[in-house]
Amino acid sequence: MTIKTLLLAVACTASTMLLAECKKKGSTPAPPTPADGIVEQWFTKTNQSELLKKQATLLAFGTAANNYANLEIDENARFQTMDGFGYTLTGSSALLINNMTTATRSTLLQELFGSGETGIGISYLRLSLGASDLSPQVFSYNDLPSGQTDEALANFSLAADTTDLIPVLKQILALKPNIKLMASPWSAPPWMKSNNSSIGGSLLPKYYPAYAQYFVKYIKAMQARGIVIDAVTVQNEPQHGGNNPSMTMTASEQGSFVKNHLGPAFLAASITTRIIIWDHNCDNPNFPITILNDAAAKPFIDGSAFHLYAGDISALSTVHDAHPDKHLYFTEQWTGANGSFAGDLAWHSRNVIIGSARNWAKVVLEWNLASDPTHSLHTPGGCSECRGAITITGSNYTRNVAYYIVAQASKFVPAGSVRIGTTGPGNLSHVAFKTPEGKKALVVLNDGSVAVNFNIKTGGQWAPAAIPAGTVATYYW
Repeated sequence: MTIKTLLLAVACTASTMLLAECKKKGSTPAPPTPADGIVEQWFTKTNQSELLKKQATLLAFGTAANNYANLEIDENARFQTMDGFGYTLTGSSALLINNMTTATRSTLLQELFGSGETGIGISYLRLSLGASDLSPQVFSYNDLPSGQTDEALANFSLAADTTDLIPVLKQILALKPNIKLMASPWSAPPWMKSNNSSIGGSLLPKYYPAYAQYFVKYIKAMQARGIVIDAVTVQNEPQHGGNNPSMTMTASEQGSFVKNHLGPAFLAASITTRIIIWDHNCDNPNFPITILNDAAAKPFIDGSAFHLYAGDISALSTVHDAHPDKHLYFTEQWTGANGSFAGDLAWHSRNVIIGSARNWAKVVLEWNLASDPTHSLHTPGGCSECRGAITITGSNYTRNVAYYIVAQASKFVPAGSVRIGTTGPGNLSHVAFKTPEGKKALVVLNDGSVAVNFNIKTGGQWAPAAIPAGTVATYYW
C-alpha cells in the first residue's frame, strides 16, 4: 500500500464526506496497519463505555493550519530509560492464579504478559521477600519457636513460596524471560526484631549481619530455581509499623545497614542485584536524601522507591535533583474495593502513570495483581479492601480499574523505552516515550467535562486529535 493510498484510507474512516468517495471505489476500506506518520488511538473512559479500545479512526500528520493548541513532542529531550510497568505478584495473587485450570491460567498469563493485539505487555513485577499483608498467612524464610535464634540461618527455607508463587513465576518467565523482578521485605524474621513480633518493632543491630545474609540466601535460592531478582528494596514502608507483617527503620538505621552489612554482603557474594532504599510515601524525600548524602552508603545504592499514600509525586524530582546519578522507582499504589472506577482511573493516570514517569520513575507499579471477590486473602490485620487489577473467581476473571490504569502504558511502552519531552495545554496531562523499535507512545488524560481538540506536533508536522471528556488515551505511531 502506498502512503497516498494509506492516507486516503485514514481520511475515509474519519470523514463521512470522503466515505462516499471511498464507496465509489468499491467498498469502505478496513483501517490500515499503522505505518510511519499514522497514529493509532486507544481509549479508556471513566464511564467505562470504552475500555482499552482501539479507535477506528487513525490520525495522520500534516501541515494543514487549524486553531488547536499544540501538544509538542521533543525527541531531543531524553530522560530516563524505563524498566517497565506492572504490579506486585502478592502471595494471594499467586494462589488465585495457580488454582485456575491450566487452560484459563495460560490465557490469563498470555493476556497479562504477552504482546500483540490481545496482550498488555506487563514488563515488571514486585514480589514480597517473605510474606506481605496480602499473603494468605504470615511467614518469613526463617521462622523459629519463641526464644530461639539462628544467626547462621541454617533453617532458611523458601518452602512457603514453592506451592504457588514460584510455580506461577516460572510460567510467567516462560512467556516473558526478560521480565524484571523486584523483591521487598515487609519484615525480618521476628526473632531478629526488638519486639519478637511480625508486627512493628525494629531490627536489632546485633542481627544486622544475619539479616544481610538473609537477603543473600534469598537471592541465591531464587536464582537456583531459575528466577533472577533484579532489585531489592531494603524495607517496605519503613515508617509504618502497624501492618502485619511490618517493621520500622529510621534513615540512620537503614543507612547503617546498607553501608556496613547489606552492600558489603552483596559485594562479597558477587551479587549484582540492585539495592533500593526508602520504598515509602512521597511526604518524606529527606529520608532517601539523608542516606544518599552518606558517601559510604551511596555507592551501594541504585536508587529510591516511592508510594503515594501521602505527599506529592514531585518528591521524586526532589530526590533526583539532589542525587541525579541515582534512579527513581514508583513501587506501589492501591485501588480500593470501595473506590470508583472514574475517580481511580483519573487520579492514578494523572499521578502514578503520567506523574511518576514525568518525575523520573523508571519503574511504575500499581499494587496487587489479583484478588478474590471478597478481598479475604490477607494476613490477620492485613488489607481487607485492596482490589487487584483482576478479580479471580475459580477459573474466571474480570478486569478492574488498575488493569486499565497500567495497560494504557504497559501495552505500548516496553522495557528499554526512553521518556521524551512533551509540552502542551494545561487542561491535559501527558507523557511520551520512544520505544526501542523507534515507535512513539503518548499517554494523555482529559479528566475535564468537555472534549479537547489539540494537535500532536512533532518534527514540524502535526496530527489533529480530539480526546473525549473523562478519557485516558494512548496515541501510538
